[in-house]
Amino acid sequence: MQHFKTLSAYIEYLELPRPEHPMLSVFSATGDGFLPCPKESSPPITNDCYSISLKKVVKGDLNYGRTQYDFTNGALIFIAPRQVLQWNESMVYDQKGFSINFHEDFLKGTELAHQIKKYGFFSYSANEALHLSPKEEKQIESIVESIAIEYQNNQDEFSKDIIISQLSTLLKYANRFYERQFINRKEMSNDLLEQFNQQLEIYFDSGQLQEKGIPSIEQIADQLSVSQRYLSDTLKKETGKTSTEHLQLYLIDEAKNFLLNPNKTISEVAYELGFEYPPYFSRLFKKKEGISPSAYREKYKLN
Repeated sequence: MQHFKTLSAYIEYLELPRPEHPMLSVFSATGDGFLPCPKESSPPITNDCYSISLKKVVKGDLNYGRTQYDFTNGALIFIAPRQVLQWNESMVYDQKGFSINFHEDFLKGTELAHQIKKYGFFSYSANEALHLSPKEEKQIESIVESIAIEYQNNQDEFSKDIIISQLSTLLKYANRFYERQFINRKEMSNDLLEQFNQQLEIYFDSGQLQEKGIPSIEQIADQLSVSQRYLSDTLKKETGKTSTEHLQLYLIDEAKNFLLNPNKTISEVAYELGFEYPPYFSRLFKKKEGISPSAYREKYKLN
């Protein structure tokens, strides 16, 4: 796998114009083939840069982590440093768009350096980009135009602060649109919760809890063909609980059934539920139910 440590090396690989700033590249065009992508199939690559691009792919696939991006409509794609990219075949683009690439060090010492890590769309969030309405696309393009003007014409002591501010504004709008996309996918979210619970049932019924322990959220997300971040964001948005909380609730519900069996000790229940250390199970149970497993057993024991 090839890794690019500098912005210049990454931009050269993408065959984009030489950047006018050592840590920032802003490029827009109205012709085909303008976006960051090798002309031919490529090996997997990583780099130390953030990328924000507006694109519509007419032909070709971009592997992003373990999934492929869906570019059915014009959409924003966000890529964070050291995420794996791979273009599988020659790609053809629609006629307009932009690409902003900046090295992670460009944000050093700014509030945005911390804020940018909180945006879910910079994770391997889903196998689709952030789709924009025509109105939203115009809003984003207006901000990018302001960034481009500052980038091209005013390289002075104020430029970085201004561009950082404009990037922050762009990402705030993107976050708004990202939230809107979640709202528009409520039915999908409900299906995702059902699939999440189905995966837990399969894992539980196959005896893997005892053999392998409690599954990680990443394992479940992989089975659902989404990322850990996307799974948690979606469930949190629609249910108020993260994927970890849903997993814990599932385990607690199963624990209640086991605890009503007087022939099982608390430790045996914990081990059967995949807990390596019974005290951790007891603490989690009490945190969620307000009483200890033994107190629950005594309260609800069968006569």
